[in-house]
Amino acid sequence: MTKLAHVCIETQDLDKTESFYRGLGLRRQFDFRNKDGLLVGFYLAFENESFVEVVLNRKPQDEGVIKHFAIEADDIDAAREIAISAGIDVSEKKFSADRLWMFTCHDPNGIFIEVMQYTDDSMQRVGGVCEVDYTP
Repeated sequence: MTKLAHVCIETQDLDKTESFYRGLGLRRQFDFRNKDGLLVGFYLAFENESFVEVVLNRKPQDEGVIKHFAIEADDIDAAREIAISAGIDVSEKKFSADRLWMFTCHDPNGIFIEVMQYTDDSMQRVGGVCEVDYTP
């Protein structure tokens, strides 16, 4: 296995969801249309052939929940400014316990998103044990 291929999310509003992710810098790669020609979803692309698959569902199911997903950025400050200029409500930039820079936001469907930039010392690169303040 080499990388995450895609995350699939459901939405009741394709336009609003696409607009949000375009604000984070993704682009529409291809569409899903049903046999009647109705747009029922699409793939949104990152630069590295990773995708967010968006599927129309007028009545989203309770089946499965995405707690969050993360988008890697080369320049966290530039990514944050791009999101802000697109009207996205983002958190302040912070340095996390796993030694990376990040900010967070929610898409129009309520999905929590981390936008992160690794450092040379990030746990994702060096391994080890990351102590966190978390009790399940």
